[in-house]
Amino acid sequence: MKIFNTMTRQKEEFAPIVPGEVKIYTCGPTVYNFIHVGNARPMIMFDVLRRYFEYRGYKVTYVQNFTDVDDKIIRRANEEGISSTEVAEKYIGEYFTDAHGLGVHDASVHPRATENMEQIITLVQTLIEKGYAYASGGDVYYRTMKFEGYGKLSHQPLEDLQAGARIAVGEQKEDPMDFALWKAAKPGEPAWPSPWGMGRPGWHIECSAMSNRYLGKTIDIHCGGMDLQFPHHENEIAQSEAANGCKFVNYWMHNGFLNIDNQKMSKSLGNFFTVREAADAYGYETIRFFMLSAQYRSPLNYSRESLTQAQAALDRLYSAKDNLDFLCKNGEIGDMTDEEQQTVAAFDGFRSRFDDAMDDDLNTADAVGVLFDLVRAINTAVEGKPTKGLAEACRGFMTELTDVLGLLYARKKDDLGEKVEAMIAARQAARKAKNFAEADRIRDELKDMNIELMDTPQGVKWKKI
Repeated sequence: MKIFNTMTRQKEEFAPIVPGEVKIYTCGPTVYNFIHVGNARPMIMFDVLRRYFEYRGYKVTYVQNFTDVDDKIIRRANEEGISSTEVAEKYIGEYFTDAHGLGVHDASVHPRATENMEQIITLVQTLIEKGYAYASGGDVYYRTMKFEGYGKLSHQPLEDLQAGARIAVGEQKEDPMDFALWKAAKPGEPAWPSPWGMGRPGWHIECSAMSNRYLGKTIDIHCGGMDLQFPHHENEIAQSEAANGCKFVNYWMHNGFLNIDNQKMSKSLGNFFTVREAADAYGYETIRFFMLSAQYRSPLNYSRESLTQAQAALDRLYSAKDNLDFLCKNGEIGDMTDEEQQTVAAFDGFRSRFDDAMDDDLNTADAVGVLFDLVRAINTAVEGKPTKGLAEACRGFMTELTDVLGLLYARKKDDLGEKVEAMIAARQAARKAKNFAEADRIRDELKDMNIELMDTPQGVKWKKI
């Protein structure tokens, strides 16, 4: 598999630190609100990365943190008149509701900043001892200029970074480029004891501490949105490599931006959408399919039209799956014929094309295209009177690839199912008794319920229209 490494700006052949194992760290949300549709993109794309490695036989350790102490959380707590802990707990719960709705698997570990204070403080102490950090008025800052190669991930000239650096009121830095590792406590804020007094960690240090604790000093892949390259990931590198004396990450993966109707998402523009709002309108799985429709590094435009198209495409996949489910239940009993076995053997070509697409820097757009080619071939293969053996083989092949992408997981059991099946059975009994008036009456009643009946060699099928 080749991965585009943000550090080197080129595709590189993936080689894990430990053969057969992959260690992945991805930056999770700051839990002060519902996640927005921009947050959903890295969640979904790197969930697929994990699934693909598992599909290829790797043992994956996947860590995604929660930032559960932060200025935004404190502000929300003050607005709602509750504690920061209550705010974090509330929105971590809402995160999991949305993540599970999107088909995103839980991480191997979901560490929280507040649960790793000992590791954070120890890391800050190590940086002070090595001369990379200094205490100042209860705060602790990182000496950015001391770290050779600062800016190597974002590829920004140091003079440009220096030009944008400022010292805020109340900060006592040696250099404007220095950033906070530990912040002295302010009245009314949550705080923890430390060698420098009561305080709380800066944003960047928590990820260095948690990745080191759960994955080790050097990890295979670090993921996140493109907006995190600087300063967050740049600062993680400076902290981790200075403290540990070794390379922090072998492969950096960053997803492209999500625009809303060709504009940057912004509350001021009125185009800010939470995942919950989008799911209420289109369904969680539609959002997931939409995100997979572009290669993860490409910019992606969210619009009503694009979500509607994703919904229609997803329906085509479900129609194929529903047909296979029906044939597996009602098809001719028996093993596959020689011709059917040859048909299934030819499907290996689709798997090879799918793997080639995913091996090319997780190109889900091409992989989805292969999936639809497979579906067309399956639809042709099961026309007429296929054996149950063929239908089951086709369903297994389709499921194998949709599971890698995390698709076809969310169709709800239709509440009408049992009632419709009973009405169809009554209609069939009426036809057998030559009571055609009753059969027509039932068919008309089903039509009024927006139920279409289809007579097939395997029996009567139905679908909502």
